[in-house]
Amino acid sequence: MKSISLKIDDSIFVDTEKILSRINKPRNRYINEAIDYYNRFQRRLILEKRLKKESNLVKRDSMIVLKDFEEIDYAD
Repeated sequence: MKSISLKIDDSIFVDTEKILSRINKPRNRYINEAIDYYNRFQRRLILEKRLKKESNLVKRDSMIVLKDFEEIDYAD
């Protein structure tokens, strides 16, 4: 495990301490879980941004292919 020094806004620290006293969880564990949660959230945002970018790259070609399929005569 890595050790870090962290500066936290006073209001965030006070709020965190209140929560910790109610849930009976060590501060270190709570902060690790919070960072893990935020990392997962950020990874989802990064993935969403990448998928939107890639979707826009193929959008024009996809519309052309769709139009081609619509124009196919499916005569029996």
